[in-house]
Amino acid sequence: MPPTRSHIRAATEAYLTRHPREREGLAGLLAVLDGPADPSSRATLPGHVTCSAVVIDRDRRVLHLGHKVSGQLLASGGHIEGSDRSLLAAALREVSGETGIHSGHLCLTPQFLGAPIDIDVHHIDADPAKGEPAHEHYDFRFAFYLTTEQRRPLARQDQGVRDAQWLPFSDVRSPRLRAKLLEAEVHGLDGRPEPVNASVLIHDGQGRYLLHLRDNVPGILEPGVFALLGGGREMGDRCLEATLRRELAEEAPGLKPTNLTPYAVEEATSVDGLAVPIQVYAGLWSGDPDTVDLQEGVLLRWVTPNVLDRLCLSPGTGDLIRRHAAQYSAADSAPDGVRPLRHEAPEGTELHIVGVHLYLQDERGRILLGLRHPDSAYAGNTWHFLAGHCEREAAISCLVREAEEEAGLIIEPGAIELVHVVHLVDSPGARPRIGLVFRAHSWSGTPELLEPDRCVEWRWWRPQDLPAEVVPYARQAIDGILAGRRYSEMGWGRR
Repeated sequence: MPPTRSHIRAATEAYLTRHPREREGLAGLLAVLDGPADPSSRATLPGHVTCSAVVIDRDRRVLHLGHKVSGQLLASGGHIEGSDRSLLAAALREVSGETGIHSGHLCLTPQFLGAPIDIDVHHIDADPAKGEPAHEHYDFRFAFYLTTEQRRPLARQDQGVRDAQWLPFSDVRSPRLRAKLLEAEVHGLDGRPEPVNASVLIHDGQGRYLLHLRDNVPGILEPGVFALLGGGREMGDRCLEATLRRELAEEAPGLKPTNLTPYAVEEATSVDGLAVPIQVYAGLWSGDPDTVDLQEGVLLRWVTPNVLDRLCLSPGTGDLIRRHAAQYSAADSAPDGVRPLRHEAPEGTELHIVGVHLYLQDERGRILLGLRHPDSAYAGNTWHFLAGHCEREAAISCLVREAEEEAGLIIEPGAIELVHVVHLVDSPGARPRIGLVFRAHSWSGTPELLEPDRCVEWRWWRPQDLPAEVVPYARQAIDGILAGRRYSEMGWGRR
């Protein structure tokens, strides 16, 4: 069945809650929703609902299709069909049919989730050949991240599509959509997929794991299997841990695991075929599941890894539990007896991104900076330290690795000294960052362009002659180092 009137109305009202000034402009859509005809049928006049997909790649570019008849560059989209179970599903079907991008290569953005980024009204001229009078399209536009490195998918020629182009946010053809993308970019819309669901691996510290038997009903994710508790992020959730705690309160009131900490990122597939990155937390609890007032699903049960093969499990759950059990058991035999999975972040802790930065001065006192590529997802055409993000590694090890990978510089860990720390937040909704700036007192090699897609030039600058286009927190760190300060903050006053 096509999307119901109530489904379309709910999406519309949620959108107007975020954009109340657009209510007058959507009066025609509201009239259709109040009328007797099916709002999703192309026979409904003087206007009906359509859906589009705003596909964003990792360079913050949007996929546009060149249409043979009109000659216009537009996002992929079209009419709703009877097989579309939701507006989102209609948008996914259109992008798959027109470009060949499978829905499994797309995921939701954390800024918009399953809500439209824009609802556009555009006029369609009469088409005598089809017997269609002039009418309006009320186009629900949904934003998706491309999860693969695929950049120029082949458009299917039998769909009236001429070619496909990726355009930066600033060049998006629709002024309304362009404005919303640029506004969302400030709040982290960067094209890089990240978890939009959260689940919890609850264990009792003694080898047992709590599993949730889900309802066996159509239309829900992974029906009738044993799975972890959790669910999808909603607009009001401050962070993914807040998502998880809200879901637990809704599904199993009274079940409150302690020591929640991020453990792994897994991927599932939604009922619409979308890729769903899931942040899995680990948490401790040792209660009786029969005393939990379960509101969703059939039951909760403790299980041990040796019985997993006898259960119908959500994909990946068995491997996840076995991996955790092996790590937890290994901690028992550690010399100091430390169980690293138990020493977890207290409730309310905000996780930070840690970046390392190389402060390098030559014999003339000049500082090494790199000019970032114009198409870089961050700070294009701007000078910056040689830098990188810490993975699961020590900060100095990360710096040594990045220096060799980015510029061919060999630095011994003993030659590195911490000289400045910047505690940074880019915007109110962004994850905070800690920038560690290290000075290398010696090194071997000459800076080379080993990652030209990120850095197009290395140059030595006199401190008093730094270019105007320096990443702001890098300039602040340089000023701090030259003044002998070890610490600075940036952006916190805007929160």
